[in-house]
Amino acid sequence: MSDHEVLRIDLGWFVRPAEETGTGSPRVEPCLAYVVRLDRADGGLLLFDTGMGSDPEVDAHYRPQRQPLREALAAHGIRLDEVTHVSNCHLHFDHCGGNPLLAGRPVFVQRVELEAARTTVDYTLPRLVEDDDHVVLDGEAQILPGLHLVPTPGHTDGHQSLVVEQRDGTVVVAGQSHDTASAWSADVLSRRAAREGAAPPLPTTPGWLDRIAEFDPRRVVFAHDHSIWVP
Repeated sequence: MSDHEVLRIDLGWFVRPAEETGTGSPRVEPCLAYVVRLDRADGGLLLFDTGMGSDPEVDAHYRPQRQPLREALAAHGIRLDEVTHVSNCHLHFDHCGGNPLLAGRPVFVQRVELEAARTTVDYTLPRLVEDDDHVVLDGEAQILPGLHLVPTPGHTDGHQSLVVEQRDGTVVVAGQSHDTASAWSADVLSRRAAREGAAPPLPTTPGWLDRIAEFDPRRVVFAHDHSIWVP
């Protein structure tokens, strides 16, 4: 079993407009990334999500307050050149904005996500997905010992989550599979109710939750919520 360390990185915040929250009110959301300090002799680091890209139209819409990636990593004593691997839960502007700063590192991405980002109008900022460093995946993959990328479609068809196996329990970096820890908890409880024989109707839950459950997660963390889910 690996002993990878998972660190949360604060990359700022943005204001999600009322028409996108489903509540009728705007919501201020954090932009969080995660560093996995790899348990291996060369001391490699995997960065999962890289922050918000910049564009005048995007900035007017979301009013972001960015924490530059270099400074955000430095707050944890990490240099940008120490990052050896990169992945993004998906390729919207607020998850891959720092990718161009990490040219030359392998960037693990689902094929369907990369194709959508490169061909769909207004999917992302095109310059953020122009490089050729992508390692294209077709489904689940163990990219390094104890590190699994698992497709968790919903927010986008190519969304993926990072599973980090540790001696003290598995950490799932769920990205934006759910906007909040409470939304994740609701789906986990609905799945449990169905498995324990509750009569319908019940909420529909993502089929991939069964695969995540096989890893027996002890903690689940998110891209836009500081809260941490525990079983």
